[in-house]
Amino acid sequence: MPRSPSVSRTAAPKRGDGSTIALLVIAGCQLMVVLDITIVNIALPQIQRSLDFSTTGLSWVVNAYTLAFGGLLLLGGRIGDILGRRRMFMVGVALFALASLLGGLAQNSWQLLAARALQGLGGAIASPTALSLVSTTFREGPERNRAFGVFAAVSAGGGAIGLLVGGMLVEWLDWRWVFFVNVPIGLLILLAAPRWIRESERRPGHFDVAGALTSTLGVVLLVYGFIRAAQEGWGNALTLASFGAALVVLAVFVLVERRSRQPVTPLRMFTDRNRAGTYGMMLSLAAAIFGMFFFLTLFVQNVLGFGPLRAGLAFLPVSAVIAVGAGVTSQLLPRFGPKPFMVLGALLSAAGLGWLTLTDAHSTYAGSVLGPMLVLGLGMGMQFVSLTLMALSGVAPHETGAASGLLNTTQQVGGSLGLSILVTLFGTAGRDEAQRQTADFLSRASAPERLRFQRTGELPPPWAHEVLTAGVSVAFVLAAVFAVVGALIALLVIRVRPGDLERIQGGLGPGGPGHG
Repeated sequence: MPRSPSVSRTAAPKRGDGSTIALLVIAGCQLMVVLDITIVNIALPQIQRSLDFSTTGLSWVVNAYTLAFGGLLLLGGRIGDILGRRRMFMVGVALFALASLLGGLAQNSWQLLAARALQGLGGAIASPTALSLVSTTFREGPERNRAFGVFAAVSAGGGAIGLLVGGMLVEWLDWRWVFFVNVPIGLLILLAAPRWIRESERRPGHFDVAGALTSTLGVVLLVYGFIRAAQEGWGNALTLASFGAALVVLAVFVLVERRSRQPVTPLRMFTDRNRAGTYGMMLSLAAAIFGMFFFLTLFVQNVLGFGPLRAGLAFLPVSAVIAVGAGVTSQLLPRFGPKPFMVLGALLSAAGLGWLTLTDAHSTYAGSVLGPMLVLGLGMGMQFVSLTLMALSGVAPHETGAASGLLNTTQQVGGSLGLSILVTLFGTAGRDEAQRQTADFLSRASAPERLRFQRTGELPPPWAHEVLTAGVSVAFVLAAVFAVVGALIALLVIRVRPGDLERIQGGLGPGGPGHG
C-alpha cells in the first residue's frame, strides 16, 4: 500500500490530555447515527397508528432516512476534508439533533418523512467525518488501533443496541421518544466537541460540484432501486429504470472524477488491491448483517412471541460479543496483521448464519438463536476493526474524509442490496411454503376458522409460523454465502506487506508517528 505522510504531531493529542474523552465524543456520534437505523423499526406499528400511515407509506419512515444517508455519504466525507472535519462533524450532529426533535414533534406523515430525510443528511455528514477524526486524532499504531476498535464495536453493535433502546422507549414511554432521545445526546456532543476534539487543517480549493452531484444522484438511484426491488420485485419497471439510471449517472461520475483536479472520490483508492478488497468485503458483510437483524427481529417477535422490550434484550448479547471481538482484535492486530482476522471473522460470520438456517417453528431462543448470534457477533467484531483499519491505512490525511465516506457508502449500499435480495428470496420461499400450509390448514380447520381465513387471507399459528420460518431459513442460507464470499476476498485478494504492518505497529517513517 502506498505510503503517505501522516498528520503532524500537533494534530494528535498525547496520552492523558483528553484523547479518551475525544474518542467517547466521536463514538457517541457514531452510536447515535447507527442506532437510529434500527431504533425506529421497533416503533413502526405505533407510528402507523398514530400518524395514519398506510402499510406502503410506513416503509418510507425507514427509506427516507436510508436514501438521504446512503446517497450523501460521499459528499459528506469530502466536505469535511475541505471545510474542516470538526466543523462539519458538529454541523452534521446539529442537523441530526434538530431533525430528531422535529420527528418527535411530527403531527402528520409528511412532517415525519421530511424529518427522517433531514436526519439522513445530518448522519451522512457526521458519520464519515467522525471516522476521519479517529484517523487524524490518534497516531498510527496501538493508540489508533484501540480507537478503531471502539469505533468498529459501536458501528457493528449499534443496530442491536437500537433494538433494545427502541423497545424500552416504546414500551415504557411513547414512540416519539425514539426521536427525542437523540436531542440531549446531540447537545452533549456539540458542547464537548470544541473542547476535546481539535480541528483538522482546512484545505481550501476547488470543490468538485459535478462529482458531488453525480455521486449523490447515482447512489440515491441505486439505493432506491434496491428498496423498490425489496417491495415490488426485481422485474418491476420502476426498479429496472432506477438501476438503469443509476448505472448511467455513476458512469458519468467516473468520467467526471477522472478529469477532476480535486475529485470528491479519488479513483486511485480503487487501484490499491487491499483497499479495493476491503470495500468488497464490507459490501458482502453488510449484505449479510442487515438481513440478519431484519429476519431475526421478525422471528423473535412473530414466532417466539417476544414483546418490544424483550426482543431488544434478546439482541443485547450480540453487542457485547461484538465489543469483545473488536477489542481483542485491536490488541492483536499489530502482532498478526489484519488478514487473519478478516478471514477468521468472515468464516465465523458464515458459521453463525449457517447455524441460523436450522431454525424452525419449534425453535427456542436459548436453543437456536443465542448461540448463532454469539458466533456471528464475534466474527462481526473482528471484521469491522480490520476492515476499517485497512480502508484508511496509508491514505493521505487530506483524503481521509473521502476514504471514510466511501467505506460508509459501501456498507450502506451493501446492506440495501443484501436486504432486497434476501427479502425477495424470503418471499419466494414463503409463498411456496404457504401453499403447503394452506392445504394442511383447510383440511383441519373448523368452519369459523375457514371463514376468518377467507376474510383476512392470513394463516393463524402454527401454520403462519411454519411459513415465516421457511422463508427465514432460506434467506439465511444466502446470507451465509455472502459471508463466505467475504472470506474468499480476504484470503485471495488481501496482501499485508511489511510496510502496512509497520504502520499498524506505529513504526517510524512515512505514515508512522513522529514523521512529518
